[in-house]
Amino acid sequence: MEEATFFGPHLTLDLNGCNPEKLSDFDLVFDILDQLPGKIGMTKITQPYVFKYSGLVPEDKGITGFVVIAESHISIHTFQDKNYVFIDLFSCKPFDTEYAKKYLVEVFEAKTANIQMLERGHDFPRSQVPAAQPLELMRAS
Repeated sequence: MEEATFFGPHLTLDLNGCNPEKLSDFDLVFDILDQLPGKIGMTKITQPYVFKYSGLVPEDKGITGFVVIAESHISIHTFQDKNYVFIDLFSCKPFDTEYAKKYLVEVFEAKTANIQMLERGHDFPRSQVPAAQPLELMRAS
């Protein structure tokens, strides 16, 4: 695999015309955040944090959640009365973006999708992983 010239991919999905029952399903949002990291090669380091939202604008109610992954984060913000969901997946390493796109569009039954892939951190100074020492040198230490 060719070394990336940027820090990591940031996939954003703005999904419209979604199934309002799925957008209001707390357990579904939790399960997506709980299972998606493993499906796309990421490492979940916290349980998903998900809550129902209803604020100053009543028709903006929905489910909001995120999960912290070793590589960064995944977040979901649903708007059930507007049939809309915003989803972000940010990682410091490549992941299966095609699977993530297809899965999320299908699970929310989106009629339209505005999907963007950003390459973040083109000038981010990368550190080198130290080379492993031969076993003989480690024993001599």
